[in-house]
Amino acid sequence: MSTSGSRPIDFLISYRILKLLSTPFIKQDAYKYGIIDDKGNILKKYKTIKDTKEKRSYTYLHRFIFNLKRLLSKVGIRGPIGSFAAGLALFLKENPQWKQHKTLIESTIISYLKETKQYENFLNESREIVEIDDTPIMNCFGVDIYEINGQLVSEFDYGKHSI
Repeated sequence: MSTSGSRPIDFLISYRILKLLSTPFIKQDAYKYGIIDDKGNILKKYKTIKDTKEKRSYTYLHRFIFNLKRLLSKVGIRGPIGSFAAGLALFLKENPQWKQHKTLIESTIISYLKETKQYENFLNESREIVEIDDTPIMNCFGVDIYEINGQLVSEFDYGKHSI
């Protein structure tokens, strides 16, 4: 398969990753089935799951995203807007050819948020504005993203990290 043929598939996978990354744990099917708790901690090992619906709610992709969300939370990136921005920045940093599609990705995510009636919560997320004298590496969803010691940090969490 040519690389141009895989681009739509890559975009769909990227969209799914960002969608899963931004969906709170309590809204995940794996939470509803008791596989994870409200913080994404594992309550049932995959090998013990027998039901097909439960297995579909806890695929390799889900496990990767749940681990990533817990990791982002540990470094101070919490909440939908911080998760979205950091997730998109990480994706674009690792896949520079997708930077040309940044606006499309953002608008697709915003459309999804509006369709699922999550957009108002996204905009109204409480956050502290910090004055920063550094240059961001990127801006995603209107949030400046900085790189500190090899980690991507949103403007909301910038003051929580030492340089």
